[in-house]
Amino acid sequence: MARQRVYVTRAVAREALDRIAQAADMEVWPGELPPPYDTVREKAAGADGLLTLLTDRIDADLMRAAPRLKVISNCAVGFDNIDVAEATRRGIVVGNTPGVLTETTADFAFALLVAAARRVTEANNYTRQGKWRTWGPMILLGQDIHHATLGIVGLGRIGSEVARRARGFSMEVLYYDVARHTEAEEAALGVEYVTDLPLLLARSDFVSLHVPLTAGTQHLIGAEQFAAMKSTAVLINTSRGAVVDQHALYEALTSGRLFAAALDVTEVEPIPPDDPLLTLDNIIIAPHIASASFATRRNMALMAADNLLAGLRGELPPNCVNPEARQS
Repeated sequence: MARQRVYVTRAVAREALDRIAQAADMEVWPGELPPPYDTVREKAAGADGLLTLLTDRIDADLMRAAPRLKVISNCAVGFDNIDVAEATRRGIVVGNTPGVLTETTADFAFALLVAAARRVTEANNYTRQGKWRTWGPMILLGQDIHHATLGIVGLGRIGSEVARRARGFSMEVLYYDVARHTEAEEAALGVEYVTDLPLLLARSDFVSLHVPLTAGTQHLIGAEQFAAMKSTAVLINTSRGAVVDQHALYEALTSGRLFAAALDVTEVEPIPPDDPLLTLDNIIIAPHIASASFATRRNMALMAADNLLAGLRGELPPNCVNPEARQS
């Protein structure tokens, strides 16, 4: 019996690739940058399974060209790069990697919060540029974190872990979400539910975003929301870039409407080198690395491999976003 064929759109941890290679004929895109869409479409045409990254657009046209495709395993928590409805209609299961990167991402979100509040990146540049001439009482003043108010938008796995970290700084933690947690869960996390987003923004010294990208969250934070925030506030985004209107963010940062921002994600990735946000000192922009620890990226890859192999066997992936595909 012929072995099934798998296409992997970028090299991931060696252990994960070895696991796949034992069970299927595997081809891996060799480049550092993502494969072009047409290449993925061509490779998918003869594949039984795909292991993809969030940089790969897996749409209806690609699936139409891939009659053998059984499973799409995304090596990411988010899956907005995949047309899940189309996959479900075609009986293609889609896997993702939730949970495994939760604490690592929360660590990084809090690192961004601290760095932006205390102007760590600015201070490093200040020193390297030879500007440090003496201790000065008014040099690079930042915002205190201890006893400040943190507003979390989206209290899922990652948002909850950020709340736990905030307790170590004696922060008051508010949250807004479309679904409220139980009182017992709120008490365990030490968080207070806020009934609407404008109220959370008005009360918060720091706002950290942890929502998926959907039609309802696209540009969730824009000019109106920045106007509701404190001028001393700091915005942190480790969710998806398009949750924030970057034009409005630029205006808020340059007008003094917002003290600082720290992003791990941008609307276009990578951010274009001529983007005006890159001219500002009061913003940190990281290249989407919140989950980038050695251990977490390895575990993500292994989870993605297990999802892929389960789909090839005709089983539901351990982490499946569309189990109904098997009934379609």
